[in-house]
Amino acid sequence: MTAPANATPWLGLVADDVTGATDAASYAVAAGVPTAVFFGLPGDAVPIPPAACLVVALKTRSIPAGEAVDQSVRAAKLLLSQGVRLLYFKYCSTFDSTARGNIGPVAAALADLVECPVTLVAPSAPANGRTVYQGHLFVGSQLLSESPMRDHPINPMTDSDLTRLLRAQTDRPVELLAHPDVAGGPEALRQRLRRQPAGTLLVADAISDDDLAALAGAALDEGLPLVSGSAGLAHALARVRGRDQAAPVPALPEGPYAVISGSASAATRRQVEHYRSTHPSFVIDPIAVSDGVDVVGRVRDFLARHLPDGGPMVYSTAEPEQIAEVQRMLGVDRAAALVERTLAECAQAAVELGVRRLLVAGGETSGAVVARLGIEVVHIGPMLDPGVCWSVSVGAHPLGLVLKSGNFGAPTLFERAASGYDGA
Repeated sequence: MTAPANATPWLGLVADDVTGATDAASYAVAAGVPTAVFFGLPGDAVPIPPAACLVVALKTRSIPAGEAVDQSVRAAKLLLSQGVRLLYFKYCSTFDSTARGNIGPVAAALADLVECPVTLVAPSAPANGRTVYQGHLFVGSQLLSESPMRDHPINPMTDSDLTRLLRAQTDRPVELLAHPDVAGGPEALRQRLRRQPAGTLLVADAISDDDLAALAGAALDEGLPLVSGSAGLAHALARVRGRDQAAPVPALPEGPYAVISGSASAATRRQVEHYRSTHPSFVIDPIAVSDGVDVVGRVRDFLARHLPDGGPMVYSTAEPEQIAEVQRMLGVDRAAALVERTLAECAQAAVELGVRRLLVAGGETSGAVVARLGIEVVHIGPMLDPGVCWSVSVGAHPLGLVLKSGNFGAPTLFERAASGYDGA
């Protein structure tokens, strides 16, 4: 894998899931930084488009910590080999992890790789209502532990104290960069960064875009080789660093549109409910899949009938109590794997039937879909909602994709995506 001679990447993101990668990439593009996203570790035969920002989208959020560390370090080494000067470890603004990881172990391993003296930990994304104050993560006006994220089927977030969460995941020093230090001016902030013990993971308060800009400025001024956070801080870095050139808008392929939804988040449940009231929809029954019913064959027939009607949806999205019952019957891991595989096969069926524009809701679902479709590289297009954008795959038969984090987007997102974007 070799970068074009005229491309000088300065920012390299290692993202722990697919939708998080496109989320952060969309903000970089909005700040004028040309960006390319790779799904998984690209091989030597995969060309690198000219881009100031390179993103490697992994699927490491919920796998064993050791595997997440190994994949993340390999991705970081690849980015560094392309001349990247600043590594960014991208995770969700709701800090999706468990007591075993994976945010702490991966951040520590990447810090070791680049010998970073202090690593900012800043999941705030004010545009999406995610803020950190006194080390506690808020979702809107709710503490993370009181938000719908406490019922997440894979990574239930029952603690809002990020310092406590990280101390359970790593033996590194974990300290708080409180809001008065963040807002105290550039020199005071830089001095605070310099005073930390070597190897510190520094949880940063940030309640506004100005706070994120201050953190970005301090990180760039100090020449930190690694920072970590959500798309919010990545956007701030792109803004503070300045525009590289106008980010081109990829042409959106013409053709039918469909929706695949696997997320169980509150935001996606609202989107599914709104969309299915006016569009043909097929709900996946995990128990039927487990019993050997040819659910994918039924979905293929459903899609063939309804693609001419416009925008059919296939979904497994359900209420928390319904998901809990399925998990009780099948087991958490088996239920998740069955649903992911089935939805990925449904997405493949949709593309084989002629779908050229596809919205996929949910990080795990998006990862399974792009793997099934063999998509390796995408160009990032316009933003639909904060953290949600169009992308277009690179190859002989390009596909328009909206890969949506479960937590993001207005209730009308699925309908608006069906209209594409201006000039497409």
